[in-house]
Amino acid sequence: MTPAAPNIYERARLVAHPGAPLMPDEYESLLMRARAKVPAIAGTGERFQMPPADILQEGKITVVRNFAELLEKMNRTADQVVPLLLREIGIAGNFEPGAGRLVLQGRVPDRSIEERLAKYVETYVICGECGRPDTHLVREERTLVVKCDACGGHRPVRATKKAQTQQKAEAVEEGKQYEVMIEDEGKRGDGIARREKFVIFVNGAKKGQVVKVRITKVTGTLAFAEMVREQGPPSNRPS
Repeated sequence: MTPAAPNIYERARLVAHPGAPLMPDEYESLLMRARAKVPAIAGTGERFQMPPADILQEGKITVVRNFAELLEKMNRTADQVVPLLLREIGIAGNFEPGAGRLVLQGRVPDRSIEERLAKYVETYVICGECGRPDTHLVREERTLVVKCDACGGHRPVRATKKAQTQQKAEAVEEGKQYEVMIEDEGKRGDGIARREKFVIFVNGAKKGQVVKVRITKVTGTLAFAEMVREQGPPSNRPS
């Protein structure tokens, strides 16, 4: 039967003292010295859990009241998170450091905010090797990299797929027709409808109407339209 090969500690001893037998206490001493040279792993080791976003709808704005707490949990600055979050949601907004809150200039569903925060954590926070959140962002030349303080791993940040970005940008297109419900009226009497991230101003439409419109102009996330046909109020629509 072939004898087992010596382990790393036995090989080290045999190189230093060829032919000398390995004593149990000598093995323990070598093992302790080897362990002492292993760097300590940073981090708590606990499973990462984001606090729930404290979201409040105030009139026509949306407020994330505990955004400072979320930033601290992610170990990220507002400059690293807010621009990306606003771009993903497709809305204007700003972080108020004194109050520790994020203010979005529009009504955004809670689920939409929570999903995008979760996506940010997955993309920009969690280590791809050990799964821990003990990371920081660095830029290496033109590439943004997530570096892990726990295991030493690193990975480039994966950019959002162009196909997905293109699909969002085409939710409303100039010259196309859509059926929309008028949710509100503007100061000039135009009806206001929404389609995904776009706010659509419809000339001559009234609140409560369901109309078919043709988009005449798109500017950023704002669109202007003319009525093609009125479908009637929601209560009159066939089920």
